Amino acid sequence: MDFDWSTPFPEGVISFLDTDLYKLTMQCAVFKYYPNVPVTYAFTNRTPEKKLSRKAFSWLCEQISKLGNISLSDDELRFLQTHCKYLTPPYLDFLKEFRLKPREQLNPIFDPIGADTGAEDELGDIRIEISGKWVDTILYEIPLLALTSEAYFKFMDTDWNYDGQEEKAYGKGMRLLEAGCVVSEFGTRRRRDYHTQALVFRGLVKASKDAQKQGLPGKLSGTSNVHLAMRFNLPPVGTVAHEWFMGIAAITNDYQNATEEALRRWVGCFGEGVLGIALTDTFGTPEFLKAFSKPIQYLPDTPNIPLLDEGTRPTTSPRTYAEVYAGVRQDSGDPANFVKLMRDFYERQGIKDKKTIVFSDSLDIDKCIEYKRISEEQGFQPTFGVGTFLTNDFTQLSTGKKSVPLNIVIKLSSAAGNPAIKISDNIGKNTGDSSKVAEVKQLLGYVEKEWAGGDETSRWGKADDATTRT
Repeated sequence: MDFDWSTPFPEGVISFLDTDLYKLTMQCAVFKYYPNVPVTYAFTNRTPEKKLSRKAFSWLCEQISKLGNISLSDDELRFLQTHCKYLTPPYLDFLKEFRLKPREQLNPIFDPIGADTGAEDELGDIRIEISGKWVDTILYEIPLLALTSEAYFKFMDTDWNYDGQEEKAYGKGMRLLEAGCVVSEFGTRRRRDYHTQALVFRGLVKASKDAQKQGLPGKLSGTSNVHLAMRFNLPPVGTVAHEWFMGIAAITNDYQNATEEALRRWVGCFGEGVLGIALTDTFGTPEFLKAFSKPIQYLPDTPNIPLLDEGTRPTTSPRTYAEVYAGVRQDSGDPANFVKLMRDFYERQGIKDKKTIVFSDSLDIDKCIEYKRISEEQGFQPTFGVGTFLTNDFTQLSTGKKSVPLNIVIKLSSAAGNPAIKISDNIGKNTGDSSKVAEVKQLLGYVEKEWAGGDETSRWGKADDATTRT
C-alpha cells in the first residue's frame, strides 16, 4: 500500500484493521461459541496523575463517534483471506457486514477535578462504559486505548515531535537483531499515534532487511497491527488475550474448569497446533498448567481431527494441550521464575520438543537480551513482543526528559451478568471486582505474588527521568 511519508497520517483510527490480530481471532471464536452473550468492559488509567482537558476529551469523543463509520474494505478482506486462513469463512462473511455502534455501545464520561466550570482547559478523569453483545463489542479495546493515548499527547503533553522516530526504531531493531532476538512489534494499544507506529515499524523493517544482508542472527517476525502488516506485506502476529479466559470463566462461573474449557474451545475453533501460543497467567500460571497438562477433549466440530482406523472421529486426543501447543506467553510476574516453572513443567510431562516462550510484559532491549539468555539456558526458543518501548518512546524537546506514556487498559468486567476478573502472576495486574478476585484466589489456592519489576504506575519511566531506557 502506498503512503505519503512526508505528511502525518490522518488523526485517529481510519482502518478496520488498525487493531491487534488477537482481537480478530478472539472475535472469530466468540462468533462461533458465544454470539449472544452480553458483556461489559472497564477502562482503567494506571497513571491517574495523567488527566485530560475537556478539549482533549471532546476530541476523543469525536474520534470515538467516527469508529461507527469504519468497515472492512474488499482489499482488507482479501488480505485476511490470504494471510489469516485460520479465520473461518462464516466469520469472514460476518465481518464483511460488521459495524461498530459507538452511540449505542459506548458512554464516555468526563469527571472534572473540582468545580465543573465547563472550560476547555478544565482537567478531569475519564471513564468509558462499554456494553453490548461480546461479539459486537470485542473490537473496541484497541482503538479506544490508542485514541485515548493520542488525545493525551495531542492536547496535554505536546512538547515533542516525530523527528528521529524511524531512526531510533532502526537502532533498537539492529541491537535486538545483532543479539539474535526474534522480535515482533506489539505497540498499538499505547502508541503515541498511528503515524508514530508506522514510522517505528518502517524503521524495524529497514533494520530487518539490513540484518539479513549482514547475516545477523535475529529476526523481525512481524507486527500485531493487522493494518501495518497489510501495508508492509507481512503476516500479522498474535493468538489470544486474557479476555478469552476471563469471559468463559464468567459465563460458566466455574473457575476450576474454565481454563480447560477455554483451551478446548480454542482448539475447537481453529484446530490442533493453530494459533498455538498459550497465555498462562489469567488466573495464575500454576492453575493454568493443571489444565494444560490434560488430554484434549474434542468438541464435535473441531476442525482437522485425524480419523480413527475405523473412520470415526475420536472424542479425545492422544496428546495433551501442552504437547500440541507450540509454547506459552509470559505477560506478568518474574520472567526468570516463569522460565524455571515452565522447564520443570515440561520435564514432568515428559515433553522433549523445543517449546517457545513469548515474552510481552513491558520489554526493552536489555530485558529482551537478558530473557533470551535465561530462556536459552533452559532449552527454550524465546521470542519478544515489544510494544510501548517502541511506539511511545519520546523525550520532551524543552527539557530532554522522558515524555512518559500513559499506562491504560480496558478489560472485560462482566459476561452473562457475572463479574469477569484477572489475577495474573503479579498483584499489580489484578483486574476486576475485588471481592470476586478474593473469592477466586481462595477457591483456586492462589499463592500471592509480588515482583520488584511489577510497579504498574511507572512501567515506562517517570517524568523526571533524564533519558529513555535502552
